[in-house]
Order: sequence, then structure tokens, then C-alpha cells
Amino acid sequence: GDILDGYSRTDGIWILTRNKQFYETNNEKECADKCEAERNFTCRAFLFTRKKLQCLTLAENAKMTVTFASTDTVLYEKIIYLMQCKRGIGSDYRGTEAKTQRGIPCQKWAEKIPHKPKYTPEKHPNAGLEENYCRNPDADENGPWCYTTDPAMRFDYCAIPECEDQCMQCNGEDYRGEVSRTESGLECQHWDVQEPHMHGFILKHYPEKDLKMNYCRNPDGELRPWCFTTNPNKRWEYCNIPRCTTPPPVSGLDSQCLSGRGEDYRGRIAITESGNACQHWNTQFPHKHGWIPDRYPCKGLEENYCRNPDGEKKPWCYTTNSNIRWEYCAIPPCDRTEQGIAGVPVQAPLTEECYRGKGESYRGTASVTASGRKCQAWSSMFPHKHIKTPDRFPDADLRDNYCRNPDGDSSPWCFTTDPNTIWEYCNLKRCDDHTQE
Repeated sequence: GDILDGYSRTDGIWILTRNKQFYETNNEKECADKCEAERNFTCRAFLFTRKKLQCLTLAENAKMTVTFASTDTVLYEKIIYLMQCKRGIGSDYRGTEAKTQRGIPCQKWAEKIPHKPKYTPEKHPNAGLEENYCRNPDADENGPWCYTTDPAMRFDYCAIPECEDQCMQCNGEDYRGEVSRTESGLECQHWDVQEPHMHGFILKHYPEKDLKMNYCRNPDGELRPWCFTTNPNKRWEYCNIPRCTTPPPVSGLDSQCLSGRGEDYRGRIAITESGNACQHWNTQFPHKHGWIPDRYPCKGLEENYCRNPDGEKKPWCYTTNSNIRWEYCAIPPCDRTEQGIAGVPVQAPLTEECYRGKGESYRGTASVTASGRKCQAWSSMFPHKHIKTPDRFPDADLRDNYCRNPDGDSSPWCFTTDPNTIWEYCNLKRCDDHTQE
């Protein structure tokens, strides 16, 4: 394959490093060749400047040093040095773990105290025996190891996770790996903070989604794992998580009746409640849509059967009626007792004509956008399907079609009833900061 396939690319970034070499090259591939051939140090990355056609091979990557914004510069990092997991017995592991499974710090490979090593950088120049990082120079079947700094223990194995944890099944809803950079190389924002982006994905609202640290996750049924970024100008971005080569585990018998919301329904009903035939999922006529079977391999999008791939109230489908985009299906309940949805009493409307801050506390009844369009009800999926539903954002007061700010945007907004305009900010003014509450 392409020599650059072994590198992770990040645009507009510069890293500070002591060990580097300058070369004149014509393109990134030539610079990659210089990195592969570097003998002055272990080349973990290279910087390429487009205008000057300047190539810098680097001994360090962004995980090991300070980064700066720099226009016209591209950073390429060797993926093998970014991976913190092992494949198989880990002979090619080049991560930075430097303590044993018992927590004892590793001895540097080039040192002879407290243990005189059999494996050294001089004897095994291609084994990655740098610093005191865990390695597997002798292809030990138990994986990477190191000499320890404890005189009473010559060596011990290291607790390096399998890379299977770093891949995703289906669309990554169950991904629990530790990748914390987006596909363009931006660092992820921690889920438990609201800067630089405010949001509603809080652990207490999504306890089963494992929103730890700043790891990439897929809590909302997106195409693949993603995260909010630490770049104020880029709210969120997908992460580059490879798909697992092993098939997903079988989760028991697929349901032929309606249980809960019917997300596990795999029956063959293909007609809506009003009698419209369902459109096939792998076609785009009469309705264009994004629920393509190849993109969502575990959602059961076969033929034109009713399904619930997005956590709707119950299974649904696009219809073959060009005037009706989609409808729910009548699926027989598993317990044979139809459970009606309890009506929620409507609260008396509050009179608020302005918002404070970003408007996250706004609870008024405005329902018109800045361009004069009427707002779509938050509980409705027509004309726009979305995930900003009252049950997913219980603290955001998503009542009726009132303007709200459930996701920390710059001001209150809503989805519109215009099929050609998904959403807009609302026709509201910011309150004078000195007005009394």
C-alpha cells in the first residue's frame, strides 16, 4: 500500500522536539521515505511544510511533547507509535507503557543496574528497545515485558490491552476503547466538562454509555464513535476507530414481537399502521434517506421490514407513498397487552421574551425562528428526524415546539417545519444583564 497509510495525519500543527533532521523534499511521500531511512534516531513522525517543501523528521510525536498551531504545516505520526495496545503477542508493540503488571517501574534497556540485560538496543536494533518501555524482543508468547527496577525481580510482564478493545463492532455503540483524538487529529473534550462546548451528554443522563474521560464514544446512535473537540471552532468530529475483524457476538434470539421500543424486533411485517407498504431500506426511492444497510450492519435493515434503528417510540419504515415519508408499524406486543403512552399534562405557558447567557435556562413559549419559520415539536420526527427528544434531554424542558437550547449552542433554537431547513436560531433577544430576575 501507500507509504503514508502507516501514518496518522494532522493538518495545521507543529510539535516541539529536540531530535530532528531537516531535508529538502518535493512531497509528503518523499518525506516519509526520509523518516523510514532515518539513522540518527528512531523516527516517530515528520513535519512537512507545503510552501517551503521542507521536511523535518522527528524523534517524538504529539503524545510525547508540546504542540502548536501552525498553518501550512502537516504532521504525520507513525501509527505504530500511537497505539497503546498490542496485537497478538505484541512483538511490534511500540507504546510507552513503562511499568509491569504489578506496577513496578521498568529498568531502561541500555542500563545494567539493577539487572544486567540479555536484550540490549545494540544487540537488537529493530526491537524498539528505547527508554524503559515494555517490549517483546524475544517473541515471548505472554507478550511485552521489561527488566524491573526491583533487585529482587529480574523481569515481569506488562499489562498491555489487546487491540481488539481499540476496534468497533457494528456502529461502535459498545466501543469502550481509549482513543481520544478525532479523525483529523483534534484532542477530544472531556465528557464531564462544558468547555469549550456545552452539551447534554452527561454521565447521569447516559449511565450505560461509558462516557469516561475524553474517550471517543457513540451514545446517540451516530454512524461511528465521535467526541466534542477541544478546538472552539470545531464542535464535534468522528474518531477513526477501525472495524473489528471478528464478527459481533450473537445477542440471543431476535424478537418477532414488540418488546419495549422494539429495537430488537426482527420480524417480517412490512406495512405501516395506515396500510402503506414499506420502502426497501437499500433503495432511495421514493424517499432519500441515510439508513443504508451497509452503514448500519447490526440494525437488521433487511428487505423492507419494519425496524427501529434510531431509538424511536416503536418500529417504523419509509413508505412507498411519495406523499408520506415514514410511518410507525403495528407490531404485536410480546405480552399481548397494548401499553398506552400516558398523556403528560401541559404546563401553563411562561411569558419570557428574552434569554440570558446562551439561553439554556430559557423556558418561554417563543416558537418562531429568526427567519419567521414555525418550530417543529421536539417530540415529532416530521419533517426532520433528530435525537433532541424530551426523554434524552430531560432537563432541557423540550415541551411542545418552544425554542430551547438543549445542547449548549450559542442561543435558543429549534427544528423548523420547513422540510428544506432543518433548524434555525429563534427570534429572541438577549436580556439586558441588569434587568431583575
